[in-house]
Amino acid sequence: MTDVPKPERFVDAHVHLWDLQRLSYPWLTPPFDTSGVNGDVSPIARTYLLDDYLADAEGWNVTGLVHVDAGAEAKDALSESDWLQDMADSRGMPDAIIAFAALDDPDVEALLERHADHDNVRGIRHIANWHEDPAKTYTPRDVTRDPNWQAGFGLLAKYGLSFDFQLYPGQMDRAAKLAARHPDVPVIINHAGMPDAAGEAAFDRWAAGMSALAEVPSVSAKISGFGILDRAWTIESIRAYVLTLIDLFGTDRIMFASDFPTDKLAGSFDRHLSAYSAITANFSADERDRLFAANAERTYRIA
Repeated sequence: MTDVPKPERFVDAHVHLWDLQRLSYPWLTPPFDTSGVNGDVSPIARTYLLDDYLADAEGWNVTGLVHVDAGAEAKDALSESDWLQDMADSRGMPDAIIAFAALDDPDVEALLERHADHDNVRGIRHIANWHEDPAKTYTPRDVTRDPNWQAGFGLLAKYGLSFDFQLYPGQMDRAAKLAARHPDVPVIINHAGMPDAAGEAAFDRWAAGMSALAEVPSVSAKISGFGILDRAWTIESIRAYVLTLIDLFGTDRIMFASDFPTDKLAGSFDRHLSAYSAITANFSADERDRLFAANAERTYRIA
């Protein structure tokens, strides 16, 4: 991997920053539940600021950064946007902010309006991963089946907001239909669609779900997060996922991202990004620039 030249620039489409003295993050607060999806998060349960990220990303020409809600308590959603906007105003990053809002909250519209008042807020994430395996589920119920949640999703266009969709393969058909009903809401699939099991049957199920999503022109996808469900990932274990996604969405609707510092639990920044670079080594310079930078700039409206 070290022999593959790095892309000339990198716009990181999925980053988390947190100040544990400023806001409350239940998933980063002991005692830690090691039986859940993320396993033991104690190695990253410390304040992680922009300079920490830039140190991890050393050697990569990071020219833009998209911050995605970092799991703060719901009551702190606006405070997180305020903090990040202040950072962007003083430091120039994050270039885009994806804020938290619970789409099934009856008062969600007021929160969407407040988020949209921030210059760098581009969209919303409300993690939707529901799984029949309690060890893999993020939510106690499948919100994608909830008409109230779907109605909240429908409000995003009114405020010019996109939606970062974190879900599992079993939810993809519903997600594709929802996105098709709301073509004015750009949808970005998080973490390569969260493939939730190994083996040929699981891969085929994941690929079929991603194919349904790729058929909707307003949907794009980010490649990151393979370490969430497999901390022992290798370049060969992820290669088919990466190339399948690029084949389904084309080089215009795929973005590479670090998911740092969460993906730090499964390897260094350079290990993750070098793997993506190696897998796409034979792509043209223009295609690689789209995958590593230009698509994120367009999707998240980064000047």
